[in-house]
Amino acid sequence: MSASPTRRSGAERTGAAPFWRTKRLDQMTAEEWESLCDGCGKCCLHKLEDADTGEVHYTNVGCRLLSRHTVRCRDYANRKRRVPDCAILSPQLVDQFHWLPETCAYRLVQEGQGLAWWHPLVSGDPETVHRAGISVRGRMVPEQQAGALEDHIDETFG
Repeated sequence: MSASPTRRSGAERTGAAPFWRTKRLDQMTAEEWESLCDGCGKCCLHKLEDADTGEVHYTNVGCRLLSRHTVRCRDYANRKRRVPDCAILSPQLVDQFHWLPETCAYRLVQEGQGLAWWHPLVSGDPETVHRAGISVRGRMVPEQQAGALEDHIDETFG
């Protein structure tokens, strides 16, 4: 990965602390909450959990609604209806989602950490998450083509 650019968020340029540094997740507006998503697509990859140890293994297999090109849900508003086991993140449940990747803004803010230079809220550019190699763009296999999930374990996504 390359060194972090010196870009600053709009809030930082004006001297105000950005909302993710001053608010808990449960204090954020719906718009702020949604903007924390960096668009990496990792949460929409299938994961396998070891029943004995609880260890989570990421695969490179995307949900059937995850677009390979945009790395966004193709039907975000209706995702739970269309994919019943879709895990809907909420401020109240973030700490229960132990499988969130280490790079996830929801996890980082919950843990009191800052956002990475490539996060769109910091860089001002939604493409930096892809250019930095954080997203699953170009690296995921569609669910319809995957076959056995066990054959697609890829720990680089965790």
